[in-house]
Amino acid sequence: MNQGTRQEFRAAALAALIECDQRIKCELVAALWQAHQSHTISLSVETNLPAPEIAGRPARPELVHPARVPKRRLGSAAGRAALLHALAHIEFNAINLALDAIARFADLPAAYYADWLHVASEEAHHFQLLLARLRDLGQDYGDFPAHEGLWEAASKTRHDVLARMGLVPRILEARGLDVTPGLQQRLREVGDEESAAILDIILRDEIGHVAIGNRWFEHLCEVRGLDPADQFLALCRAHGVKTPQPPFNMQAREAAGFSPAELARFLTLAAS
Repeated sequence: MNQGTRQEFRAAALAALIECDQRIKCELVAALWQAHQSHTISLSVETNLPAPEIAGRPARPELVHPARVPKRRLGSAAGRAALLHALAHIEFNAINLALDAIARFADLPAAYYADWLHVASEEAHHFQLLLARLRDLGQDYGDFPAHEGLWEAASKTRHDVLARMGLVPRILEARGLDVTPGLQQRLREVGDEESAAILDIILRDEIGHVAIGNRWFEHLCEVRGLDPADQFLALCRAHGVKTPQPPFNMQAREAAGFSPAELARFLTLAAS
């Protein structure tokens, strides 16, 4: 296999990462996933690629400080649309995060790249589900302001794959496991079963995504001779990040690879 072929997979992920058009980005991810599934593209691991400081995104939504993102009651269609837009924006950023994890970090096992391509594929599917539901409610992606918290986390951890695995899936994405059941209950209380059903799919898949983050964080700690629990706390301190805060969806977190001992430690730290 020649060197050019070995570079093809991560170069294709980079092309999807920098693509600004949301439709084309999702199509590129789907094509890359299909190529991987059909073994018509090879995983490359060695070559450093010029991963961007800012991922490709459309001109809208307007990005604002998190405090300026509108919060509306779910009793109205506009309120539910605002929630779905916020979730769609999270999923769009999650596509970019997964692609960045592929394109930015070299010299990792082939299974690492396959895992994050799988994540990118499912995040694109989530985005498309939310987008379709948002359009059912008379809105579109970009119609509400949004914030860039997820990508800011990617930027802060761009120099070290261990920090990326430790802080993004295990804190930001895992938080979705905790809050999603409450969102579903609120949606069902106002009769929006269609939106709640989409969140069923997202919650199921996100357990797997957090599990992937946990697995590769533990693998990297093992390779570097580090204790995962201690290293996680060290990363939180080094990056000024709070450790996970309760309440926790214990069942989902344990299914995603958090041990009961680690969750108990989080509870103790939060209490103190």
